Amino acid sequence: MDQDERQLHASSFGAVADAYAAHRPDYARAAVRWALEPAPGPRVLDLGAGTGKLTATLVVLGAEVIAVEPDTGMRTELRRSLPGVRALPGSAEAIPLPDASVDAVLAGNAMHWFDMATAGPEIARVLAPDGVLAGLWNLMDDQVEWVAALARVGGDAAVGSRDTPAAWRAETAAMHLPGDGTAARFGWPRQAEFPHGQRRTADSLVATLATRAGMLVMPEPERDATLARIHAFLATRPETARGEFTLPMRTGVLRVRRL
Repeated sequence: MDQDERQLHASSFGAVADAYAAHRPDYARAAVRWALEPAPGPRVLDLGAGTGKLTATLVVLGAEVIAVEPDTGMRTELRRSLPGVRALPGSAEAIPLPDASVDAVLAGNAMHWFDMATAGPEIARVLAPDGVLAGLWNLMDDQVEWVAALARVGGDAAVGSRDTPAAWRAETAAMHLPGDGTAARFGWPRQAEFPHGQRRTADSLVATLATRAGMLVMPEPERDATLARIHAFLATRPETARGEFTLPMRTGVLRVRRL
């Protein structure tokens, strides 16, 4: 994906901020605790915070949270649902915080949109010495047969390689690196996965998949056809055809320390 295409995908969520807030899952608390484990203090920046899915978990865990989100629609949803959280306009490449002002920077399903050649030095700037950077991704557990079949039916736009445990480690292992040959600002990465799940119906799972960037940038006829195909598949499966079910998930974490 080139820079223009990445920007198109990254900026696609604002128009569906209410649906994103309603249907995207939170993050496994054990995963967030692990991400924060080596942090030298409680001050946490949720970077690319979206509508506050990760922010809310950080609040529950007692972190001192600041949220930074570039999209006005997403930020409005965050402020509505979490009025006690300081939510600022900004981006990974231009963080509106002073030097060494946070102990950890976390990014929930957002780090893949960062231009780390610029964002890496910015994140290192706002981190305290020995501070932590962690990216978290909610993964659909394709080790479960019907989830693997759903991924095949939906295609990459609905369930991409980074969205499944089978491939997320390789996809994200170097995501903290600048990618332009300059020196890394962070140490050796560690990765871990944690069990998670989300209560869904066939309708609400289709609505969730409709908020994926690949789906949002599709031409409308193609998107409608893809969502109809997914809905038809879910209607044929005993696991998903009747009422609520738990979507098997895992939360994957990439964690590094500031050098």
